[in-house]
Amino acid sequence: MANVDELLETIGGMTLLELSDFVKKFEEKFEVTAAAPVAIAAGPAAAAVEAVEEQDEFDVILEGAGDKKIQVIKVVREIVSGLGLKEAKDLVEGAPKPILEKVAKDAAEAAKAKLEEAGAKVSVK
Repeated sequence: MANVDELLETIGGMTLLELSDFVKKFEEKFEVTAAAPVAIAAGPAAAAVEAVEEQDEFDVILEGAGDKKIQVIKVVREIVSGLGLKEAKDLVEGAPKPILEKVAKDAAEAAKAKLEEAGAKVSVK
C-alpha cells in the first residue's frame, strides 16, 4: 500500500502540463482512455436538469497571446501556481488552451481581466 501512497504523492506534486503528459503516456501504454463514461440512459432529462441549474464553475481559456507574449507568460505564471517558465511558455504558445478549470466566477473574471490587461485574448466558459 506504501507504493500507492507514494504514487499519489508524486501525482499530487505534478503541474498541469506534466499530468497531461502522464495521462497521454498512460493511455498509450495500456491502450485505455481516461475519458469519463457517457450515460446513455440519462438522455434529454439530464440535459434539462443541467440547463436549469446555474453554472458555478468556469474555465478560463487562453485563445491567443497577442503582441505582448512575455507579459502574458508572466501573468500565466502568476495565475497558475507551480508553473515554471518553460511550462508557462509552452502553454501560451500552444493556445488555445485552458488556463484555469472549474473555478468560481469571480476568480475566472479576475484571471480574465489580468490576462486581457497583459494583451491576451481570453474566453470564460
